[in-house]
Amino acid sequence: MNHEKLITYTDGGARGNPGPAGIGIVIMEGERVVDSFGRYIGETTNNQAEYRALIAALERTSELGAKEVECRLDSELVVKQMRREYKVRDKDLQTLYLRAYNLSVGFKKITFHHVRREFNAAADAEVNAAIDRHLSSK
Repeated sequence: MNHEKLITYTDGGARGNPGPAGIGIVIMEGERVVDSFGRYIGETTNNQAEYRALIAALERTSELGAKEVECRLDSELVVKQMRREYKVRDKDLQTLYLRAYNLSVGFKKITFHHVRREFNAAADAEVNAAIDRHLSSK
């Protein structure tokens, strides 16, 4: 199943910073949801979770055969770092940035857009559901 162009909405969050964290991904083709999922990722920071969400989305869109990907995130930091407008100074984020960058070069075209939190509600809901599932299973 090949999809020419996909749009990803990603979010990562930690309760506490660092704290219990999750990622949320929603992948769209036009107006149709192709895939969506959330995952608990352990104890980490908000920024690390944002990167891990982007990485998971890029891995999934690659599996789906996308040639073009439009990445929409509510993390202005990650967007500006992926666009190379900001340097990645944090050592932990450098490793995650490199993974995301290496995945991004596998697409014919990729763009990164900052969206306001209210336009990323579905991905945010996936994050919170993943964290809630983990915390309630303890």
